[in-house]
Amino acid sequence: RNLIYIMLESMETSYLDQSQGGAIDYNLIPELTDLAKENINFSHNDQVGGFRMVTGASWTIGSMVAQTGGIPLKMPEGITDHNGYGKDGIFLPGLKNINTILADNGYNQALMVGSDANFGGRKPYYATHGVDDIYDIYTARTDQIIPSNYFVWWGMEDLHLFDYAKRVIPQMAAQDEPFAFTMLTVDTHHIGGYTCALCGDEYEESYENVISCSSRQVSDFIRWLQLQPFYENTTVIITGDHCSMDNGYFNRNTEKGYERHVYNCFINTAAMPSFTKNRDFCAFDMFPTTLAAMGCQIEGERLGLGVNLFSNQPTLMERMGRTVFDDEIAKASTYYEENFFNIKTD
Repeated sequence: RNLIYIMLESMETSYLDQSQGGAIDYNLIPELTDLAKENINFSHNDQVGGFRMVTGASWTIGSMVAQTGGIPLKMPEGITDHNGYGKDGIFLPGLKNINTILADNGYNQALMVGSDANFGGRKPYYATHGVDDIYDIYTARTDQIIPSNYFVWWGMEDLHLFDYAKRVIPQMAAQDEPFAFTMLTVDTHHIGGYTCALCGDEYEESYENVISCSSRQVSDFIRWLQLQPFYENTTVIITGDHCSMDNGYFNRNTEKGYERHVYNCFINTAAMPSFTKNRDFCAFDMFPTTLAAMGCQIEGERLGLGVNLFSNQPTLMERMGRTVFDDEIAKASTYYEENFFNIKTD
């Protein structure tokens, strides 16, 4: 099966209204809510919910590594320039993630972001692990999606990103091999998000208008996908990368102590889950769960630190308890450094 993996910047279930398990008085993301209800949503409660953030997966590239490889991203002591890691084109060379698995099985793969793909090591991470083509603000200029000198916010708005995806995905689908396309939105980035031409002014807080606009754009994109000839054999996954870092917004609008979770939705899957509600899970579990959604059989239902949520197996967080689990992840690991970073330790 083909895979389209849509990672939404800072998209969390807090944006639902309180009656549906969210944190505020009104639902900012009704379209994403409907998609979750109509398809498969793994939830921490008995409504629309999501997964917890854990150590090593609380920012974009950390979550990308966690969701695709089932491990946290933790820089060893010998690497002092954390933001510069991967500048040599190599990023976690010892890790076998979903992209290396798909590459080994003949998939044509692409990553698309609306900013500079090199930022945070995203380009070297995906290129290291078998992704063939990487699209960003610079290729969008070359491909005339935007003017040659165009730059707003982090690069270009999501409305251009979705237009770009609508051009690239059919080209990938027209080739002989199956494809895996990953995209990352940006308009909902902290602080306050970016108000684009499609945003309304329904809410007093501009960030809420941006979040609402993102929900509509994703829904429109899904409807477009469902009309395409390749859709029948394509699994679509929508997920947040991490909870929003716009702490000011949540201090103003949510009750103290509310536990925030990251959004997820699985569409057109080749598997059906044993149960989806009242789960305790994190970004690591997305790795085997994504492969299971594509129809893969996973021996033991585990890959990395992740557990296949379509199975009836408890996650490591459910087995150990979230506090113990996170404490263990935070510890130093010689195995981690030697096998994923290829750093030899004494």
